[in-house]
Amino acid sequence: MKSYNPYQWVRLGFIIMALGGLFISCENDIEKIKQFSNNEDLPDIAAEGYEVLSYDSTVIRTKLQTPQMIIHNNEKEPYTEFPRGLVLTQYDSKMNVTSNITALYAKNFQKEDRWEAKNNVVAVNQKGDTLKTEYLVWDQKKGKIYSDQFVKIIGNDGQVTTGTSFESNQDFSDYVLKNLTMKKYVDVQNQ
Repeated sequence: MKSYNPYQWVRLGFIIMALGGLFISCENDIEKIKQFSNNEDLPDIAAEGYEVLSYDSTVIRTKLQTPQMIIHNNEKEPYTEFPRGLVLTQYDSKMNVTSNITALYAKNFQKEDRWEAKNNVVAVNQKGDTLKTEYLVWDQKKGKIYSDQFVKIIGNDGQVTTGTSFESNQDFSDYVLKNLTMKKYVDVQNQ
């Protein structure tokens, strides 16, 4: 003869109530489910601690270093994003540094061959001139870098020049500062 255990019935009752509540509270809205599986919003590639070298006839021309890179190919205008900044160094045929650009944020628009750098952008040319701005564009097709925002250039001779727009060749060796706002000499050793 089986013994009657009231706790088994109570436990079975709780299990049935819990399962019933689970099925009643579940929402099967197919549109919400599709939102979770929408791959269009996801990047194609994401990388941490990324470094790449580009070559021209076995000669290194540029080196890109970044803590984080995200490639978005599913966008209307595909781009690569560097949300934690980058360091981009250009070299001549003898591996001498011709220019160096750092920024806290950058984007590369592949189809347009255009880079945008933002937030504490610093560019240094082969002569030692330093450009500082919050926004800089590098148009690779035209071989130009430019900015339409405040720019400060510290020459290797200590001369400081500021303006509200700037244009240069891509290695920052020949530049024009527009809407000049200040020009002065400072002691480079004390900067």
